[in-house]
Amino acid sequence: MSASFRRTRIIFTLGPATESEAMLEKMIRAGTDIVRLNMAHAKHDWTRTVIRRIRAVSERVGREVAILMDIKGPEIRTGDVAAPIELKAGEIFDFTVKPGAGNGSGGEEIRSVDVNYQNLVNDIQVGDTVLVDNGLLRLEVLEKNDARIRCRVLIPGSLASRRHINLPGVKVNLPSFTDKDRADTTVGLEEGIDFVALSFVREAADIELLRAFLRERKSKVRIIAKIEDQSAIVHLDEIVRACDGLMVARGDLGIECPFEDLPVIQRRAVRTCLAQGRPVIVATHMLESMITQPVPTRAEITDVANAVYELADCVMLSGETTVGKYPVECVQMLDKISRRIESETDSATREPSVFTGDRMKVLHSAVVLANEIPFSKILTFTRHGFMAHGLAALRPVSAPILAVTPSVELLRQLRLLRAVEPYLMPFAAEPDATIENAIGLLRRAKRIAPGDKLIIASDILSQDRLVDSVQLRTVT
Repeated sequence: MSASFRRTRIIFTLGPATESEAMLEKMIRAGTDIVRLNMAHAKHDWTRTVIRRIRAVSERVGREVAILMDIKGPEIRTGDVAAPIELKAGEIFDFTVKPGAGNGSGGEEIRSVDVNYQNLVNDIQVGDTVLVDNGLLRLEVLEKNDARIRCRVLIPGSLASRRHINLPGVKVNLPSFTDKDRADTTVGLEEGIDFVALSFVREAADIELLRAFLRERKSKVRIIAKIEDQSAIVHLDEIVRACDGLMVARGDLGIECPFEDLPVIQRRAVRTCLAQGRPVIVATHMLESMITQPVPTRAEITDVANAVYELADCVMLSGETTVGKYPVECVQMLDKISRRIESETDSATREPSVFTGDRMKVLHSAVVLANEIPFSKILTFTRHGFMAHGLAALRPVSAPILAVTPSVELLRQLRLLRAVEPYLMPFAAEPDATIENAIGLLRRAKRIAPGDKLIIASDILSQDRLVDSVQLRTVT
């Protein structure tokens, strides 16, 4: 990696191409901040094994990365078929929720496939659109009864087993936090994950179900809400307020919404997160061509650049690192693009509406000072994450945020935040001693040198109470 500082965080998804110890070490050294586990098809034994492996490799490399468990959420899929069904344009086709319900009447032959959600017939209406296999197949609902949904094929193609179904604009009455999600999350909590991503979030109440589950288990794991359908867009503001971070999951979102709306939705989601002081991840298809090719397309480079220009906290890789041929090169490419675009970015100091009161004003002053002093660095101390989150939300133009914490769990969670470099160190009883110890730590890490300007946002002891303060120090 370049010696310059990268503010945008990188997430990669673990899979067959990257799950070995040797590849994990390469991915971490290349600049990974967070490892994502996709639980859609993951087994619990595999999950426990790879989490422990990530922790062991991180310790060996000397760089603690965070682990994000992405749980499956509510999902509608087709059943098994003996062989792929070739659907033709204009063909009449049935989705059945009862065995044998797809047979035509009066001698007509109508082909069909089972669906794993029996109440689909109650949620869907005549005239609705059914998208199958990431939108490759499109059908229109003609009629329905309690056993099947009869459709006309609009966009033909091949229908294989267990294909995902999307229903644009349809409110599906499936639970947001399923039994499988509960079992998967329980394993994750036992193994010490740092984040859990909730799929297909439709409203704030979905997040509260998961938060109650975590609260019962006294877990401090942070919740990432994935927006993937039109309901999430309608309730975007309340979802952002309820979550600890947002993921713009452009795969299903791009199927559920018109293509031309996707860039607008992404920009609105990022801006909403910035206004509310929530971290935001831009995900899916960022370097899709690099699954098979050693270099990205020019359009993909521009797509990554746009996410960085928008001041997103993280960019994320999916298939590129699960089954791709060039996973390390993908991380290096994100790293290179992010650094270059950040060198051109002129972000203004922000005051998110979610943060109010004197503490936020102190942090705001620290960022203003850092923006005025060239090549300065912000040093802060945090036990629970507030100081680091507040500073990151204000988006300093160029100063890194050197966040010192005594908690390894919090250190990992700080990997999500734009411009934050976390460091592990116990705090002394006296705030001034803690500051001096941190400066010594950063010197040894060669992160600061004599002559550097440090803007220190911390609490100091004054008349037997802690007072938030901003100090300017020159490193000697």
